[in-house]
Amino acid sequence: MKHIRKIFSALILFAEMSALYILLPRAFFTPARAVAFIAACFIGFFLFLFINICPRLTFDKSAGRRNRILENGAALLQLFLATTIAESAFVILYSLFVRTGGSGLCYGIGRLVSLILLVLMESVLFWNGIICVYTTSVQLGVKWRVIGIVCGWIPLVHIWALCRIIAITSNEAAFEKEKYLLDQTRAESRLCETKYPLLLVHGVFFRDFRFFNYWGRIPYALKRNGAAVYYGSQQSAASVADCGQELAQRIRDIVQQTGCEKVNIIAHSKGGLDSRFAISACGAAPHVASLTTVSTPHRGCIFADYLLDKIPVKVQKSVARKYNAALRKFGDHNPDFLAAVPDLTASACARRNEELQDCPDVFYQSVGSRMNCASSGRFPLNMAYPLVRHFDGANDGLVSVESAVFGEHFTLLTTEEGRGISHGDTIDLNRENIPGFDVREFYVNLVENLKDKGL
Repeated sequence: MKHIRKIFSALILFAEMSALYILLPRAFFTPARAVAFIAACFIGFFLFLFINICPRLTFDKSAGRRNRILENGAALLQLFLATTIAESAFVILYSLFVRTGGSGLCYGIGRLVSLILLVLMESVLFWNGIICVYTTSVQLGVKWRVIGIVCGWIPLVHIWALCRIIAITSNEAAFEKEKYLLDQTRAESRLCETKYPLLLVHGVFFRDFRFFNYWGRIPYALKRNGAAVYYGSQQSAASVADCGQELAQRIRDIVQQTGCEKVNIIAHSKGGLDSRFAISACGAAPHVASLTTVSTPHRGCIFADYLLDKIPVKVQKSVARKYNAALRKFGDHNPDFLAAVPDLTASACARRNEELQDCPDVFYQSVGSRMNCASSGRFPLNMAYPLVRHFDGANDGLVSVESAVFGEHFTLLTTEEGRGISHGDTIDLNRENIPGFDVREFYVNLVENLKDKGL
């Protein structure tokens, strides 16, 4: 049905443009043709307006406003590409093989005005579509937006770039619509309505509130399926002990304010180490039902030991000062770069693992991921991957698969072909739809399993 609508829209627009090109030059010569031209313009104007407002010939309100705009933008670009090619071929063939019978200045001006109008109409189609997709698409990212701008000035290459933009945005709109309809279908099931609320704990060097959404589209997907979500909000860079104390207090505050008794912790990267410390050393165990660590270096990072040994202390302190100064502006009260990094080394984690005892009343499980090559991750993970692989083996760009294993159950995330799954992909850091891995659906299933366990 959607392909029929697109074809019908293209035929309407093509017929309108063709009539405009043929009628306008001759409309100056007879009253009948003038009337036909005015009628064609009147009908064509409203058809053109309707196509720009609703290119898919439907007022479907599913999948949210942003996705509807994205879908309409992709459809407009498809119409622009199809009609531009068709009109170019039509004008060339018409000029070469059809006897017009017209001559003189008036005829030439009419033909020129006709061509200008066609160009203007196509320009409206293009800019309407490109503004829609540029302002609403997530998957285009900075990369394809820049490619589109640069290649737009290069003949033939711009057609390739436009085709790629259309493909990316069309697939994104279709995927998001399927996700929306899936959540609508299972809304009453409330798959993620666990007995205890979720506490999402961020990793090192980031915050999970105010200026940055650390967890991407994951919290929204969980809430749509019935979850109650809270955030750790600990310092972005501090020692495991200090962050553990903050988390323990945060957990007590949530329990006191809501009366929920316990929380289910889902912690990413260093947040998993902070959470373990809060449970085992800071008295939070009675208020924690489960701990799921995601891409957490439980056995540390050997490459971190190597770097700290090789990088001069003066350089380390310089980096720390700049980082600490920047993060104070983003909400950290007392960030400490040099306290956070050493706690991620293999030697520090080995000592901590000997000291901390897991609580028997808490359900522990872990998730890790693996990149398949350096190009699988975005900067700086693509740069770190070879170094981590040299020292730690298979990894996600920062944490080795072996180091991520912890608890009663371990899940490895990757793709058999293509890029694999990076450290950032496991929290939807780049909001990227990865073929073979739906990060939002993974978290919905993960929380659903917690619900099934009575947690």
